[in-house]
Amino acid sequence: MQKKTFKILDMHCSNCPMILESIEDDLVGIKQISASYARGSMVVEFDETLLNVDQILAAINKKGYQAELPAA
Repeated sequence: MQKKTFKILDMHCSNCPMILESIEDDLVGIKQISASYARGSMVVEFDETLLNVDQILAAINKKGYQAELPAA
């Protein structure tokens, strides 16, 4: 399992986290997901044998949001 934090660039209301968290229904391999409007971020724990970061970013984009991984 991997856990990644994504910076969500364009959340604009308190309903946005719920929309973002719905990618769990679209992608196989997500164990846990938690989005925060206050922090402007989303933490995803996923099985890296079933899913990769690019697929998660694409799913976020499909929901109408832009995301990036913070610089390490």
